Amino acid sequence: MVKRAALIGGILLLNLLSFYVYFRWDLTEDKRYSIAPATRHLLEDLDTPVEITVYLEGNSLPGGFERLRRAVKETLAEFRYYAGRNIFVRYVDPEKGSDAEKKARFADFQKKGILPTNVFDQKGGRKSEIPVFPYAVVSAEGKQDVVLLLKSNQVTSVTAEEKLNQSYENVEYELAASIQKLTATEKKNVGLLYEFTSRSPLEFRGMIDALKERYNLFIIDAKASRSFDGLDALIIPAPDKPVDDSTKFKIDQFIMSGGNALFFVDGLKVDSIGLEGTYAQPLDVNLDDLLFNYGLRVNKNIVKDGLNSAVIPLVVGKMGDEPNIQPVVYRYFPLINNFGNSLITKNIGMVLTKYAATIDTVNAGDGLKKTPLLLTSPHTQVLNAPALITFNEARKDTDEAEYKNGVKAVGYLVEGKFRSLYRNRLSGNVIRESKPAKILVVSDGDVIQNETNPEKGTFYPLGFDKYFKHWYGNEDFLLNALNYLTDSEGILLSRTKTVGMRPLDALKIRDKRTQIQLLNIVLPLAVLLVFGLVRYVWIRKKYTMI
Repeated sequence: MVKRAALIGGILLLNLLSFYVYFRWDLTEDKRYSIAPATRHLLEDLDTPVEITVYLEGNSLPGGFERLRRAVKETLAEFRYYAGRNIFVRYVDPEKGSDAEKKARFADFQKKGILPTNVFDQKGGRKSEIPVFPYAVVSAEGKQDVVLLLKSNQVTSVTAEEKLNQSYENVEYELAASIQKLTATEKKNVGLLYEFTSRSPLEFRGMIDALKERYNLFIIDAKASRSFDGLDALIIPAPDKPVDDSTKFKIDQFIMSGGNALFFVDGLKVDSIGLEGTYAQPLDVNLDDLLFNYGLRVNKNIVKDGLNSAVIPLVVGKMGDEPNIQPVVYRYFPLINNFGNSLITKNIGMVLTKYAATIDTVNAGDGLKKTPLLLTSPHTQVLNAPALITFNEARKDTDEAEYKNGVKAVGYLVEGKFRSLYRNRLSGNVIRESKPAKILVVSDGDVIQNETNPEKGTFYPLGFDKYFKHWYGNEDFLLNALNYLTDSEGILLSRTKTVGMRPLDALKIRDKRTQIQLLNIVLPLAVLLVFGLVRYVWIRKKYTMI
């Protein structure tokens, strides 16, 4: 009796403790049920309520999306544990409700830019098309942010399952980044050195709007500024006019002070292009020696990609009295889906480049860590200055023999302790070696430029293709880069999560389908039956003896 009472008391005490003590041990190899420390700190420090509405719901979700939905629910369960009552989650099935409710919901979706992903599924021998809404809406302090949960590196050779798995890996970061954007009270300071480009402000509005949501953005007047102290990062966007020596010295000393800089610098200058073409000439903006000193050289050339390039609308003739406009592949606009090993580029979409130059590393042995971020396909052609650029090239078929230059880098990340360009040129108050700092160099100013409608004076978001209504990963690349440069210990570390795929053997399933079904259905029932019989015999024997 004493033992039985102690056992019952122990069970009751264990159940009582379970109400107050949360314990979870993640035994998975890839730690899929754990969240990054930075995300945990973000949630624990929340002092304002956050509501998250998830629309990835429904009873007819295909298997891959069901796995993504489960990942979202598991992640948000962790979020609620660390944030407590400051996180409120709703799961909404977009297809549920009356016709009037669905009509109002879909009208709201259209305003927010929530578009369905149509998925083809096969059940019962019939093929059906299912609209799926892989979105979450995060709301805090009267503001809203739409989070696309189906986000992956859109490489054409990647299977649908792999794209969904990449989205699975991104869930924590996408949701945490949205919460941080809406609730951050202290923002990093980012400077935009705009005065050395002749491009219109409208062409950078997409970038500016994206940055202002997350950072304190300042348009810098280099001549009026004694230094760039107080900034966490400095962006040099598509300069096409020479940077004066005084400003170049300020950039150098900013980096020597531990500042971070992003250079978006073209190798060649491409003026207006007609069908007959124009010659692209070398572009000298007085930054070559500075970048060379930091271990990189932006070459005076243009790279064409014979495998992955953007499609543009081009007049190919006439249809009656009207111009015949057709989508054609334009090799001067490489689509980058070959990325280096970095948190900046992990699982982002393809990055659109236009007339990009190649980048080489120099000064080997300088102790700097140089990571290629944006890489072309192996099928490239490099045109040195003066390079003939023409739209007529898009009319021609690709000659594989011309694309033999191999993989070329058009974006690099450099980290470490830099040496000043002026260490042996000037005396006096000059910082000759930097604190640990980071720079990012992309050999294309168009990466951060959005498309515009000059007639209406409007602009499109960064990375949006106005002709084909497609989103590229340019904005994600820029924001991830700034996040990494200014807060390398922050929530970007949640992108280190890698969830391995463990697909079933399709041949074994095909050949041993019946055996597998019997094993999974009959065996558990047989075990349960045997257990019941053994228990029945034991109880009967026990009480018969009494």
